[in-house]
Amino acid sequence: MAGVIPNQMIEAMIANGRISASQSIDAAQIQPASLDLRLGDVAYRVRASFLAGHQAKVADRLEEFEMHRIDLRQGAVLEKGAVYVVPLMERLDLPEDVSAVANAKSSTGRLDLLTRTITDGGTEFDRITAGYDGPLYAEICPRSFSVLVRPGMRLNQIRFGSGSTVLDDAALRALHARSPLVDGDALIDEGLGFSVDLRLPETTLVGYRAKPHTGVVDLDKIGHYAAADYWEEVHSDNGQIILDPGAFYILVSREAVTIPPEYAAEMAPYLAMVGEFRVHYAGFFDPGFGHHATGGTGSRGVLEVRCHEAPFVLEHGQIVGRLVYERMHEAPTQLYGAAIASNYQGQGLKLSKHFRTP
Repeated sequence: MAGVIPNQMIEAMIANGRISASQSIDAAQIQPASLDLRLGDVAYRVRASFLAGHQAKVADRLEEFEMHRIDLRQGAVLEKGAVYVVPLMERLDLPEDVSAVANAKSSTGRLDLLTRTITDGGTEFDRITAGYDGPLYAEICPRSFSVLVRPGMRLNQIRFGSGSTVLDDAALRALHARSPLVDGDALIDEGLGFSVDLRLPETTLVGYRAKPHTGVVDLDKIGHYAAADYWEEVHSDNGQIILDPGAFYILVSREAVTIPPEYAAEMAPYLAMVGEFRVHYAGFFDPGFGHHATGGTGSRGVLEVRCHEAPFVLEHGQIVGRLVYERMHEAPTQLYGAAIASNYQGQGLKLSKHFRTP
């Protein structure tokens, strides 16, 4: 049976050695449809981002590109603008019919902390081929803020699947008819389209822009930092803003999204040429996100936006991305929400969990 593998099957993969680790895997790492990955003890500062390439090992490429080796055990700062490769604690021995996809966790993306998974023999970031047997590495590039990291921190996550998991538009329309996926009309075109909200109720505040010169963010400190020390407020009284080249923004979707328990979803670009900007995303929505059964009434998608070469006018209601829904192999035994202390259920415009609520 095809589908994304749920938490109970991930637990079975750990038990039978398909997923192993240098330190015992913590139950808190196991999410409804994914597994959090942990940083190891050392980071390699490298000259440039790279992929291992066909039949090559990441360790061998590190010898080629390494500039400096950093011990993380007492905590270490990863500098804004630099590229690092960190061996992860987890390794895989996948069955021949199971592949995997990785992505940054929500809080990682909201810090503009580019984090991608690379593997031996890998020719794509974040894509692990069926039957892969080997170690995992995180490539980390802090884009807006320097960050303090330690071993065991969880910056990215991995999900597993077999067969064809993606719902086509006909299946997505049928699902929306049975269980509404958004509050209002659904724009379905190779996924569920979503737009940007620049007319939030009773406020002109529509987003945040990262300040260019800030202090370090210690990723262990939750609700610790004053937002104003790291972010500028973005206001609009006419439903539009102008994005500045190179700047990083936190905005929010107009639609409140629901992910039913038997499904998961991934954010993807709506059109490659939609404008002079790109929406960056943590990328993965667990089963139960925004769903009424888990205490949700629909949750907004937080948009991580970076403008490219030219200033660009972004307008209220402009389509900026789409959600691609995937079938679960079977319903997970735990769902995103209050029961597993999920950080962003019922969210609106919201910075990462490291900042105090403005």
